[in-house]
Amino acid sequence: MCLVQVHHICRMHGKPSRTSFSFTEKPNRFDGCINILKLGNIRTGCLGDNNPFLFGVATPLKKLFLCHRLFSGDNCKTLSEKTYTKRMSLLLLLTIVALQSSPAISDPFVSYSGYKVWAISPRTNEENQFLGKMSQQYGLTVLREAKFVNSSMDLVIPPTLERDLKNVMDNANIPFVVTINDLQTAIDNQNSNNDEIPNSRAAAHNMTWTNYHRLSNIYGYMSYLTTTYPNLVTLINIGISYEKRPLYVLRISNSSSPGTNPAIWIDGGIHAREWISPATVSYFIQQLVEVPANAKLLQNVDWYIMPVMNPDGYEYTFVKDRLWRKTRSLTSNPSCPGVDPNRNFGYKWGGLGTSTDPCSAVFKGTKAFSEPETIATSNYILGKSSQIKLYLTFHSYGQYALIPYGYDVVYPPDYNDMLALANKAVSKFTKYKFSVGSTAALLYAAAGGSGDWAKSIGIKYSYTFELADTGANGFTLPASQILPVGQDFFPALDVFATQVSAATTTTARVTTSKPTTKLPTTTSKKPTITPCRCTCP
Repeated sequence: MCLVQVHHICRMHGKPSRTSFSFTEKPNRFDGCINILKLGNIRTGCLGDNNPFLFGVATPLKKLFLCHRLFSGDNCKTLSEKTYTKRMSLLLLLTIVALQSSPAISDPFVSYSGYKVWAISPRTNEENQFLGKMSQQYGLTVLREAKFVNSSMDLVIPPTLERDLKNVMDNANIPFVVTINDLQTAIDNQNSNNDEIPNSRAAAHNMTWTNYHRLSNIYGYMSYLTTTYPNLVTLINIGISYEKRPLYVLRISNSSSPGTNPAIWIDGGIHAREWISPATVSYFIQQLVEVPANAKLLQNVDWYIMPVMNPDGYEYTFVKDRLWRKTRSLTSNPSCPGVDPNRNFGYKWGGLGTSTDPCSAVFKGTKAFSEPETIATSNYILGKSSQIKLYLTFHSYGQYALIPYGYDVVYPPDYNDMLALANKAVSKFTKYKFSVGSTAALLYAAAGGSGDWAKSIGIKYSYTFELADTGANGFTLPASQILPVGQDFFPALDVFATQVSAATTTTARVTTSKPTTKLPTTTSKKPTITPCRCTCP
Protein backbone atom coordinates (compact mmCIF):
# COMPACT_ATOMS: atom_id res chain seq x y z
CA MET A 1 0.00 0.00 0.00
CA CYS A 2 1.39 3.43 -0.84
CA LEU A 3 0.37 7.05 -0.58
CA VAL A 4 -0.90 7.10 -4.14
CA GLN A 5 -3.05 4.06 -3.47
CA VAL A 6 -4.32 5.36 -0.12
CA HIS A 7 -5.23 8.66 -1.73
CA HIS A 8 -6.91 6.83 -4.59
CA ILE A 9 -8.79 4.50 -2.25
CA CYS A 10 -9.94 7.36 -0.04
CA ARG A 11 -11.47 8.96 -3.08
CA MET A 12 -13.15 5.70 -4.01
CA HIS A 13 -15.09 5.74 -0.70
CA GLY A 14 -15.54 2.00 -0.82
CA LYS A 15 -13.84 -1.34 -0.83
CA PRO A 16 -10.84 -1.35 -3.17
CA SER A 17 -10.52 -4.39 -5.36
CA ARG A 18 -6.71 -4.62 -5.19
CA THR A 19 -6.08 -4.59 -1.44
CA SER A 20 -7.09 -6.61 1.58
CA PHE A 21 -7.99 -3.42 3.45
CA SER A 22 -11.69 -2.63 3.69
CA PHE A 23 -13.12 0.87 3.70
CA THR A 24 -16.83 0.95 4.55
CA GLU A 25 -17.20 4.47 5.91
CA LYS A 26 -19.11 7.20 4.15
CA PRO A 27 -17.25 9.75 2.02
CA ASN A 28 -17.42 12.65 4.44
CA ARG A 29 -15.51 10.67 7.05
CA PHE A 30 -12.53 10.43 4.71
CA ASP A 31 -12.30 14.12 3.92
CA GLY A 32 -9.89 14.55 6.81
CA CYS A 33 -7.77 11.68 5.57
CA ILE A 34 -7.59 13.18 2.11
CA ASN A 35 -6.63 16.58 3.51
CA ILE A 36 -3.92 15.03 5.66
CA LEU A 37 -2.53 13.25 2.65
CA LYS A 38 -2.04 16.64 1.05
CA LEU A 39 0.16 17.86 3.91
CA GLY A 40 3.57 19.02 2.80
CA ASN A 41 2.28 19.86 -0.66
CA ILE A 42 2.55 16.22 -1.70
CA ARG A 43 1.93 15.71 -5.40
CA THR A 44 0.84 12.09 -5.69
CA GLY A 45 0.52 12.09 -9.46
CA CYS A 46 -1.95 9.20 -9.26
CA LEU A 47 -2.28 7.62 -12.67
CA GLY A 48 -4.79 4.93 -11.81
CA ASP A 49 -4.86 1.48 -10.28
CA ASN A 50 -2.67 -0.14 -12.92
CA ASN A 51 0.15 2.39 -12.88
CA PRO A 52 3.36 0.66 -11.69
CA PHE A 53 5.29 3.87 -11.12
CA LEU A 54 5.52 6.63 -8.50
CA PHE A 55 4.40 4.40 -5.62
CA GLY A 56 7.80 4.68 -3.94
CA VAL A 57 7.19 8.21 -2.74
CA ALA A 58 4.88 6.83 -0.05
CA THR A 59 7.28 4.52 1.74
CA PRO A 60 8.13 6.90 4.60
CA LEU A 61 4.39 7.32 5.26
CA LYS A 62 3.49 3.75 6.09
CA LYS A 63 1.88 4.90 9.30
CA LEU A 64 -0.86 6.37 7.19
CA PHE A 65 -2.24 2.86 7.07
CA LEU A 66 -3.83 3.91 10.33
CA CYS A 67 -6.19 5.82 8.08
CA HIS A 68 -7.82 2.45 7.73
CA ARG A 69 -7.06 0.96 11.14
CA LEU A 70 -8.51 3.88 13.07
CA PHE A 71 -11.82 3.40 11.32
CA SER A 72 -11.89 -0.31 10.48
CA GLY A 73 -14.89 -2.11 11.90
CA ASP A 74 -16.70 1.06 12.96
CA ASN A 75 -19.96 2.26 11.55
CA CYS A 76 -19.68 5.91 10.59
CA LYS A 77 -23.23 6.54 11.66
CA THR A 78 -22.49 5.42 15.21
CA LEU A 79 -19.22 7.34 15.65
CA SER A 80 -19.70 10.26 17.98
CA GLU A 81 -18.20 13.58 17.00
CA LYS A 82 -15.95 13.41 20.06
CA THR A 83 -14.64 9.94 19.15
CA TYR A 84 -14.20 10.90 15.53
CA THR A 85 -12.31 14.08 16.46
CA LYS A 86 -10.07 12.19 18.88
CA ARG A 87 -9.19 9.56 16.30
CA MET A 88 -8.57 12.11 13.58
CA SER A 89 -6.34 14.10 15.96
CA LEU A 90 -4.29 10.98 16.62
CA LEU A 91 -4.07 10.30 12.91
CA LEU A 92 -2.97 13.87 12.28
CA LEU A 93 -0.25 13.59 14.94
CA LEU A 94 1.05 10.31 13.55
CA THR A 95 0.95 11.72 10.04
CA ILE A 96 2.96 14.78 11.02
CA VAL A 97 5.54 12.53 12.69
CA ALA A 98 5.72 10.41 9.55
CA LEU A 99 6.08 13.47 7.35
CA GLN A 100 8.81 14.93 9.52
CA SER A 101 10.73 11.65 9.50
CA SER A 102 10.72 11.51 5.73
CA PRO A 103 13.70 13.37 4.19
CA ALA A 104 12.10 13.17 0.76
CA ILE A 105 9.10 15.16 1.97
CA SER A 106 10.29 17.30 4.87
CA ASP A 107 13.50 18.49 3.22
CA PRO A 108 13.16 21.96 1.71
CA PHE A 109 13.85 22.47 -1.97
CA VAL A 110 17.53 23.28 -2.38
CA SER A 111 18.17 26.39 -4.42
CA TYR A 112 21.65 27.11 -5.72
CA SER A 113 20.87 30.69 -6.64
CA GLY A 114 24.02 32.76 -6.30
CA TYR A 115 26.22 29.70 -5.86
CA LYS A 116 29.33 29.50 -8.00
CA VAL A 117 31.55 26.66 -9.14
CA TRP A 118 35.28 27.19 -8.80
CA ALA A 119 37.85 25.11 -10.66
CA ILE A 120 41.15 24.97 -8.78
CA SER A 121 44.32 23.28 -10.00
CA PRO A 122 46.74 22.61 -7.13
CA ARG A 123 50.35 23.11 -8.20
CA THR A 124 51.89 21.13 -5.35
CA ASN A 125 50.91 18.31 -3.02
CA GLU A 126 50.81 20.86 -0.22
CA GLU A 127 48.25 22.94 -2.09
CA ASN A 128 46.20 19.83 -2.79
CA GLN A 129 46.15 18.94 0.90
CA PHE A 130 45.30 22.53 1.78
CA LEU A 131 42.29 22.49 -0.56
CA GLY A 132 41.06 19.22 0.92
CA LYS A 133 41.19 20.63 4.43
CA MET A 134 39.56 23.88 3.32
CA SER A 135 36.63 22.08 1.69
CA GLN A 136 36.09 20.01 4.84
CA GLN A 137 36.39 22.99 7.17
CA TYR A 138 33.81 25.02 5.27
CA GLY A 139 31.57 22.07 4.44
CA LEU A 140 31.83 22.62 0.69
CA THR A 141 30.29 20.34 -1.90
CA VAL A 142 33.09 18.81 -3.96
CA LEU A 143 32.00 18.07 -7.51
CA ARG A 144 35.40 16.79 -8.54
CA GLU A 145 38.46 15.92 -6.52
CA ALA A 146 42.04 16.60 -7.53
CA LYS A 147 44.24 13.57 -7.04
CA PHE A 148 47.19 14.83 -9.02
CA VAL A 149 49.10 18.06 -9.09
CA ASN A 150 47.73 20.28 -11.87
CA SER A 151 44.49 18.31 -12.04
CA SER A 152 41.26 20.14 -11.31
CA MET A 153 39.15 20.32 -8.16
CA ASP A 154 35.62 21.66 -8.68
CA LEU A 155 33.98 23.23 -5.63
CA VAL A 156 30.49 24.64 -5.06
CA ILE A 157 30.85 28.05 -3.41
CA PRO A 158 27.86 29.40 -1.43
CA PRO A 159 27.35 33.18 -1.74
CA THR A 160 27.61 33.52 2.05
CA LEU A 161 31.14 32.12 1.99
CA GLU A 162 32.43 33.59 -1.24
CA ARG A 163 34.19 36.60 0.28
CA ASP A 164 35.82 34.56 3.05
CA LEU A 165 36.96 31.86 0.64
CA LYS A 166 38.41 34.43 -1.74
CA ASN A 167 40.47 35.79 1.13
CA VAL A 168 41.59 32.28 2.06
CA MET A 169 42.66 31.59 -1.51
CA ASP A 170 44.41 34.94 -1.85
CA ASN A 171 46.31 34.42 1.39
CA ALA A 172 47.36 30.96 0.23
CA ASN A 173 48.28 32.36 -3.20
CA ILE A 174 46.22 29.69 -4.97
CA PRO A 175 44.49 30.81 -8.18
CA PHE A 176 41.04 29.61 -9.23
CA VAL A 177 38.67 29.97 -12.17
CA VAL A 178 34.91 30.54 -11.93
CA THR A 179 33.45 27.97 -14.33
CA ILE A 180 29.79 28.48 -13.40
CA ASN A 181 28.75 31.94 -12.25
CA ASP A 182 25.29 31.00 -11.00
CA LEU A 183 24.69 27.31 -10.40
CA GLN A 184 20.90 27.56 -10.19
CA THR A 185 20.77 29.28 -13.57
CA ALA A 186 22.85 26.46 -15.04
CA ILE A 187 20.47 23.93 -13.49
CA ASP A 188 17.41 25.76 -14.79
CA ASN A 189 18.92 25.91 -18.26
CA GLN A 190 19.69 22.18 -18.45
CA ASN A 191 16.38 21.39 -20.10
CA SER A 192 15.54 23.39 -23.20
CA ASN A 193 11.82 22.85 -22.73
CA ASN A 194 10.63 22.10 -19.22
CA ASP A 195 7.19 21.23 -20.58
CA GLU A 196 8.72 17.96 -21.79
CA ILE A 197 9.60 16.61 -18.35
CA PRO A 198 6.30 16.27 -16.46
CA ASN A 199 5.75 13.20 -14.32
CA SER A 200 2.99 11.94 -16.57
CA ARG A 201 2.12 9.19 -19.00
CA ALA A 202 1.21 9.78 -22.62
CA ALA A 203 -0.72 7.40 -24.88
CA ALA A 204 2.54 5.96 -26.20
CA HIS A 205 5.50 7.50 -24.40
CA ASN A 206 6.99 10.88 -23.54
CA MET A 207 10.66 10.11 -24.11
CA THR A 208 12.84 12.40 -26.16
CA TRP A 209 16.58 12.93 -26.22
CA THR A 210 16.37 16.70 -26.30
CA ASN A 211 15.58 16.90 -22.58
CA TYR A 212 16.30 15.10 -19.34
CA HIS A 213 13.33 13.07 -18.16
CA ARG A 214 11.78 11.97 -14.91
CA LEU A 215 11.79 8.33 -13.92
CA SER A 216 8.17 7.75 -14.96
CA ASN A 217 8.94 8.78 -18.54
CA ILE A 218 11.97 6.50 -18.71
CA TYR A 219 10.03 3.58 -17.28
CA GLY A 220 7.05 4.42 -19.46
CA TYR A 221 9.26 4.23 -22.53
CA MET A 222 10.61 0.85 -21.46
CA SER A 223 7.05 -0.40 -21.01
CA TYR A 224 6.08 0.99 -24.42
CA LEU A 225 8.92 -0.88 -26.10
CA THR A 226 7.89 -4.10 -24.41
CA THR A 227 4.37 -3.75 -25.79
CA THR A 228 5.44 -2.57 -29.24
CA TYR A 229 8.29 -5.06 -29.79
CA PRO A 230 7.23 -8.12 -27.76
CA ASN A 231 9.44 -10.49 -29.77
CA LEU A 232 12.51 -8.36 -29.17
CA VAL A 233 12.13 -6.69 -25.78
CA THR A 234 11.38 -8.02 -22.30
CA LEU A 235 10.86 -5.78 -19.26
CA ILE A 236 12.21 -7.40 -16.11
CA ASN A 237 11.58 -6.20 -12.56
CA ILE A 238 14.64 -7.31 -10.61
CA GLY A 239 13.64 -5.79 -7.27
CA ILE A 240 12.50 -2.64 -5.50
CA SER A 241 14.38 0.39 -4.21
CA TYR A 242 14.40 1.64 -0.63
CA GLU A 243 11.41 3.85 -1.40
CA LYS A 244 9.66 0.96 -3.15
CA ARG A 245 10.26 2.00 -6.73
CA PRO A 246 10.69 -0.87 -9.17
CA LEU A 247 14.17 -1.64 -10.48
CA TYR A 248 13.73 -2.32 -14.17
CA VAL A 249 16.05 -4.03 -16.63
CA LEU A 250 15.30 -4.27 -20.33
CA ARG A 251 16.44 -7.41 -22.12
CA ILE A 252 16.90 -6.99 -25.85
CA SER A 253 17.29 -10.22 -27.78
CA ASN A 254 16.32 -11.43 -31.23
CA SER A 255 17.17 -15.00 -30.30
CA SER A 256 14.52 -17.70 -30.46
CA SER A 257 15.76 -18.63 -26.98
CA PRO A 258 16.42 -15.31 -25.19
CA GLY A 259 18.93 -15.58 -22.42
CA THR A 260 21.19 -18.07 -24.18
CA ASN A 261 23.40 -15.77 -26.24
CA PRO A 262 26.53 -14.18 -24.78
CA ALA A 263 25.41 -10.87 -23.32
CA ILE A 264 26.38 -7.29 -22.55
CA TRP A 265 25.19 -5.58 -19.39
CA ILE A 266 24.77 -1.79 -19.32
CA ASP A 267 23.69 0.31 -16.35
CA GLY A 268 23.37 4.01 -15.62
CA GLY A 269 22.16 6.33 -12.93
CA ILE A 270 24.08 4.82 -10.01
CA HIS A 271 24.84 8.36 -8.90
CA ALA A 272 21.66 10.40 -8.87
CA ARG A 273 22.97 13.76 -10.08
CA GLU A 274 24.68 12.38 -13.19
CA TRP A 275 21.72 12.97 -15.50
CA ILE A 276 23.62 12.41 -18.73
CA SER A 277 24.07 8.76 -17.72
CA PRO A 278 20.39 7.61 -17.80
CA ALA A 279 19.80 9.83 -20.82
CA THR A 280 22.64 8.20 -22.75
CA VAL A 281 21.76 4.67 -21.69
CA SER A 282 18.12 5.17 -22.70
CA TYR A 283 19.38 6.49 -26.05
CA PHE A 284 21.27 3.22 -26.51
CA ILE A 285 18.01 1.36 -25.90
CA GLN A 286 16.22 3.43 -28.53
CA GLN A 287 18.95 2.81 -31.08
CA LEU A 288 19.14 -0.92 -30.45
CA VAL A 289 15.39 -1.49 -30.53
CA GLU A 290 13.91 1.07 -32.92
CA VAL A 291 16.59 1.57 -35.57
CA PRO A 292 16.64 -1.35 -38.05
CA ALA A 293 20.12 -0.44 -39.28
CA ASN A 294 21.48 -1.42 -35.86
CA ALA A 295 20.06 -4.95 -35.98
CA LYS A 296 23.57 -6.30 -36.58
CA LEU A 297 24.41 -5.48 -32.95
CA LEU A 298 21.79 -8.01 -31.89
CA GLN A 299 23.25 -10.87 -33.89
CA ASN A 300 24.33 -13.54 -31.40
CA VAL A 301 24.37 -11.01 -28.55
CA ASP A 302 21.76 -10.31 -25.88
CA TRP A 303 21.62 -6.96 -24.09
CA TYR A 304 20.60 -6.31 -20.49
CA ILE A 305 20.15 -2.58 -19.91
CA MET A 306 19.27 -0.82 -16.64
CA PRO A 307 18.97 2.95 -17.24
CA VAL A 308 18.52 3.96 -13.58
CA MET A 309 20.01 1.84 -10.81
CA ASN A 310 19.32 4.50 -8.16
CA PRO A 311 15.73 5.60 -8.89
CA ASP A 312 15.10 7.15 -5.47
CA GLY A 313 18.10 9.42 -5.69
CA TYR A 314 17.39 10.24 -9.32
CA GLU A 315 13.84 11.39 -8.53
CA TYR A 316 15.15 13.39 -5.57
CA THR A 317 17.37 15.41 -7.89
CA PHE A 318 14.28 16.59 -9.75
CA VAL A 319 12.10 17.50 -6.78
CA LYS A 320 14.51 18.50 -3.98
CA ASP A 321 18.25 18.73 -4.59
CA ARG A 322 19.75 18.71 -8.08
CA LEU A 323 23.19 17.74 -6.75
CA TRP A 324 22.09 14.74 -4.68
CA ARG A 325 24.43 11.78 -5.27
CA LYS A 326 23.54 8.85 -3.00
CA THR A 327 20.58 6.57 -2.38
CA ARG A 328 17.77 7.72 -0.07
CA SER A 329 17.92 5.08 2.67
CA LEU A 330 17.86 6.11 6.31
CA THR A 331 21.17 6.00 8.16
CA SER A 332 22.29 6.32 11.76
CA ASN A 333 22.25 10.09 11.24
CA PRO A 334 18.70 11.26 10.41
CA SER A 335 20.13 14.41 8.83
CA CYS A 336 22.33 12.46 6.44
CA PRO A 337 20.38 9.82 4.53
CA GLY A 338 21.76 7.71 1.74
CA VAL A 339 24.67 5.48 0.82
CA ASP A 340 27.02 5.85 -2.13
CA PRO A 341 25.94 2.83 -4.18
CA ASN A 342 29.26 2.83 -6.02
CA ARG A 343 31.04 2.19 -2.72
CA ASN A 344 28.54 -0.47 -1.64
CA PHE A 345 29.39 -3.42 -3.89
CA GLY A 346 30.96 -6.41 -2.21
CA TYR A 347 34.46 -6.53 -3.62
CA LYS A 348 37.10 -4.90 -1.38
CA TRP A 349 34.20 -3.11 0.32
CA GLY A 350 35.21 -0.50 2.88
CA GLY A 351 38.67 0.11 1.48
CA LEU A 352 40.33 3.22 0.09
CA GLY A 353 38.15 6.06 -1.12
CA THR A 354 35.22 5.22 1.16
CA SER A 355 33.88 6.67 4.38
CA THR A 356 32.17 5.45 7.54
CA ASP A 357 30.51 8.85 7.97
CA PRO A 358 26.85 8.85 6.82
CA CYS A 359 27.22 12.53 5.92
CA SER A 360 30.01 11.80 3.47
CA ALA A 361 29.31 11.68 -0.25
CA VAL A 362 31.24 8.38 -0.36
CA PHE A 363 29.56 6.72 2.64
CA LYS A 364 30.06 2.99 2.11
CA GLY A 365 27.00 1.83 4.07
CA THR A 366 26.88 -0.40 7.13
CA LYS A 367 27.86 -3.47 5.15
CA ALA A 368 28.48 -4.57 1.59
CA PHE A 369 25.24 -4.66 -0.38
CA SER A 370 23.36 -2.87 2.39
CA GLU A 371 21.23 -1.12 -0.23
CA PRO A 372 18.28 -2.87 -1.92
CA GLU A 373 19.40 -1.36 -5.22
CA THR A 374 22.89 -2.88 -5.11
CA ILE A 375 21.82 -6.26 -3.77
CA ALA A 376 19.05 -6.62 -6.37
CA THR A 377 21.40 -5.65 -9.20
CA SER A 378 24.20 -7.93 -8.04
CA ASN A 379 21.87 -10.88 -7.51
CA TYR A 380 20.46 -10.55 -11.00
CA ILE A 381 23.88 -10.24 -12.62
CA LEU A 382 25.13 -13.24 -10.64
CA GLY A 383 22.22 -15.23 -11.98
CA LYS A 384 23.35 -14.34 -15.50
CA SER A 385 27.10 -14.47 -14.84
CA SER A 386 27.69 -17.37 -17.22
CA GLN A 387 26.00 -15.37 -19.98
CA ILE A 388 27.28 -11.83 -19.38
CA LYS A 389 30.68 -11.33 -21.00
CA LEU A 390 30.99 -7.57 -20.80
CA TYR A 391 29.92 -5.02 -18.18
CA LEU A 392 29.49 -1.30 -18.88
CA THR A 393 28.52 1.25 -16.24
CA PHE A 394 28.04 4.92 -17.11
CA HIS A 395 28.81 7.94 -14.96
CA SER A 396 29.80 11.58 -15.40
CA TYR A 397 31.87 13.65 -15.73
CA GLY A 398 35.46 13.83 -16.99
CA GLN A 399 35.60 11.71 -20.19
CA TYR A 400 37.37 8.58 -18.98
CA ALA A 401 37.30 4.91 -19.87
CA LEU A 402 38.23 3.24 -16.59
CA ILE A 403 39.49 -0.30 -16.15
CA PRO A 404 39.61 -2.27 -12.86
CA TYR A 405 40.84 -2.06 -10.33
CA GLY A 406 39.64 0.95 -8.40
CA TYR A 407 40.24 -0.30 -4.86
CA ASP A 408 43.99 0.30 -5.24
CA VAL A 409 46.66 0.63 -7.91
CA VAL A 410 46.39 -3.03 -8.78
CA TYR A 411 46.06 -4.58 -12.22
CA PRO A 412 44.20 -7.75 -13.23
CA PRO A 413 46.36 -10.27 -15.13
CA ASP A 414 44.42 -9.63 -18.35
CA TYR A 415 44.68 -5.85 -18.05
CA ASN A 416 46.26 -5.48 -21.46
CA ASP A 417 43.37 -7.35 -23.10
CA MET A 418 40.97 -4.95 -21.45
CA LEU A 419 43.08 -1.94 -22.38
CA ALA A 420 43.27 -2.97 -26.03
CA LEU A 421 39.50 -3.33 -26.32
CA ALA A 422 38.89 -0.02 -24.53
CA ASN A 423 41.30 1.79 -26.84
CA LYS A 424 39.61 0.26 -29.86
CA ALA A 425 36.22 1.41 -28.58
CA VAL A 426 37.21 5.00 -27.81
CA SER A 427 38.93 5.27 -31.18
CA LYS A 428 35.42 5.39 -32.63
CA PHE A 429 34.69 8.67 -30.86
CA THR A 430 34.90 11.74 -33.08
CA LYS A 431 33.65 14.52 -30.82
CA TYR A 432 34.87 13.70 -27.32
CA LYS A 433 38.39 12.69 -26.32
CA PHE A 434 38.58 10.05 -23.59
CA SER A 435 41.51 9.08 -21.37
CA VAL A 436 41.89 5.32 -20.86
CA GLY A 437 43.47 3.56 -17.91
CA SER A 438 43.21 1.93 -14.51
CA THR A 439 40.65 3.53 -12.19
CA ALA A 440 42.97 3.90 -9.21
CA ALA A 441 45.99 4.95 -11.26
CA LEU A 442 44.24 7.32 -13.64
CA LEU A 443 41.63 8.70 -11.26
CA TYR A 444 41.90 7.71 -7.59
CA ALA A 445 41.22 4.76 -5.31
CA ALA A 446 37.53 3.94 -4.88
CA ALA A 447 36.77 0.59 -3.27
CA GLY A 448 33.39 -1.10 -3.49
CA GLY A 449 32.65 -0.02 -7.05
CA SER A 450 30.43 -1.95 -9.41
CA GLY A 451 33.15 -2.21 -12.05
CA ASP A 452 35.57 -3.94 -9.68
CA TRP A 453 32.82 -6.25 -8.45
CA ALA A 454 31.82 -7.25 -11.98
CA LYS A 455 35.42 -8.13 -12.76
CA SER A 456 35.71 -10.10 -9.52
CA ILE A 457 32.82 -12.43 -10.38
CA GLY A 458 34.40 -13.43 -13.67
CA ILE A 459 33.17 -10.93 -16.24
CA LYS A 460 36.33 -10.50 -18.30
CA TYR A 461 35.58 -7.08 -19.75
CA SER A 462 34.40 -4.53 -17.20
CA TYR A 463 34.48 -0.78 -17.83
CA THR A 464 33.36 2.39 -16.12
CA PHE A 465 32.78 5.29 -18.50
CA GLU A 466 32.77 8.87 -17.28
CA LEU A 467 30.82 10.77 -19.93
CA ALA A 468 31.07 14.41 -21.00
CA ASP A 469 32.15 16.94 -20.25
CA THR A 470 35.55 17.79 -18.75
CA GLY A 471 34.25 20.41 -16.35
CA ALA A 472 32.81 23.42 -18.16
CA ASN A 473 29.28 22.31 -17.27
CA GLY A 474 29.93 19.22 -15.17
CA PHE A 475 26.73 17.72 -13.80
CA THR A 476 24.69 20.53 -15.37
CA LEU A 477 25.54 19.49 -18.92
CA PRO A 478 22.77 21.01 -21.08
CA ALA A 479 20.17 18.70 -22.57
CA SER A 480 21.28 19.85 -26.00
CA GLN A 481 24.33 17.62 -25.46
CA ILE A 482 22.39 14.38 -24.89
CA LEU A 483 22.24 13.44 -28.56
CA PRO A 484 25.85 14.43 -29.33
CA VAL A 485 27.07 12.35 -26.38
CA GLY A 486 24.95 9.33 -27.28
CA GLN A 487 25.65 9.52 -30.99
CA ASP A 488 29.38 9.83 -30.44
CA PHE A 489 29.50 6.83 -28.12
CA PHE A 490 27.13 4.46 -29.89
CA PRO A 491 29.66 3.18 -32.48
CA ALA A 492 31.73 1.87 -29.57
CA LEU A 493 28.89 -0.53 -28.76
CA ASP A 494 29.53 -2.19 -32.11
CA VAL A 495 33.12 -2.82 -31.02
CA PHE A 496 31.95 -4.37 -27.77
CA ALA A 497 29.24 -6.45 -29.47
CA THR A 498 31.74 -7.82 -31.97
CA GLN A 499 34.05 -8.87 -29.15
CA VAL A 500 31.27 -10.49 -27.14
CA SER A 501 29.83 -12.29 -30.14
CA ALA A 502 33.16 -14.04 -30.60
CA ALA A 503 33.62 -14.74 -26.89
CA THR A 504 33.50 -18.23 -25.42
CA THR A 505 32.80 -19.34 -21.90
CA THR A 506 36.46 -20.25 -21.49
CA THR A 507 37.81 -16.84 -22.38
CA ALA A 508 35.15 -14.95 -20.47
CA ARG A 509 35.69 -16.58 -17.09
CA VAL A 510 38.14 -15.13 -14.61
CA THR A 511 41.58 -16.72 -14.40
CA THR A 512 43.12 -18.05 -11.21
CA SER A 513 45.98 -15.57 -11.46
CA LYS A 514 46.07 -12.98 -8.72
CA PRO A 515 46.00 -9.22 -9.34
CA THR A 516 49.35 -7.51 -9.36
CA THR A 517 50.59 -4.05 -8.51
CA LYS A 518 52.59 -4.10 -11.71
CA LEU A 519 51.29 -3.82 -15.24
CA PRO A 520 51.09 -7.32 -16.76
CA THR A 521 53.98 -8.05 -19.08
CA THR A 522 53.27 -8.12 -22.79
CA THR A 523 55.21 -8.23 -26.02
CA SER A 524 53.52 -5.00 -27.04
CA LYS A 525 54.31 -1.59 -25.72
CA LYS A 526 53.11 -1.02 -22.17
CA PRO A 527 50.27 1.46 -21.85
CA THR A 528 51.19 4.90 -20.65
CA ILE A 529 48.95 6.34 -17.96
CA THR A 530 48.97 10.10 -17.98
CA PRO A 531 47.67 11.92 -14.91
CA CYS A 532 44.70 14.08 -15.82
CA ARG A 533 41.48 15.51 -14.46
CA CYS A 534 39.27 13.35 -12.34
CA THR A 535 35.77 13.08 -10.95
CA CYS A 536 33.96 10.73 -8.60
CA PRO A 537 33.06 7.57 -10.55
